[in-house]
Amino acid sequence: MTITINEFIPYLAESKIIDFSHPSIQQQAKLLTEQSADELNLVKNSFEFVRDQIRHTGDYQDNMTTLKASEVLQHNTGWCYAKSHLLAALLRANQIPTALCYQRLSCSEYKSDIFCLHGLNAVYLQEFGWIRIDPRGNKSGVNAQFIPPKEQLAFELAEHEQDIAGRFSEPLDSVVYALTTYQTYDEMINHFPDYNP
Repeated sequence: MTITINEFIPYLAESKIIDFSHPSIQQQAKLLTEQSADELNLVKNSFEFVRDQIRHTGDYQDNMTTLKASEVLQHNTGWCYAKSHLLAALLRANQIPTALCYQRLSCSEYKSDIFCLHGLNAVYLQEFGWIRIDPRGNKSGVNAQFIPPKEQLAFELAEHEQDIAGRFSEPLDSVVYALTTYQTYDEMINHFPDYNP
């Protein structure tokens, strides 16, 4: 299937949330470029930076909620959705098409008998096409890696869990609402965004 340049435009665009013109994003994107031998290495380094250097708010029970890419970088914390916004900003700043993707997973880690959205990314690699990568942060039982063309995401789907079809240039409205409305750890775990097609 042939990809046209126009199809990439939404996945290279800046927005209020994926704010890659912010000086801190530009500085970090430049640093990652300087540390990388080629485009594939740049994607890997950017992915590992967000995965390993930015705290997952839920894992650390950080009592704040970030939304915009620049906020995630400034405060060094974000829920999975916010971390995916930062990775999109860093890669788009370096002209690498990057989308937002979602899964609907059990949230039993935080509350029993509920499902919620999980945010991750897809990136277009010239050698492999679109692949998904998951910068949420590794821990016991979570081992997301950048090993194209294979996708090694944070979670394997279990019963009643699903991949949400499509690649999105902007966050889903339910994600933006949750990250804007619920500011503390306790508020978020009681109001995770869910998927309503």
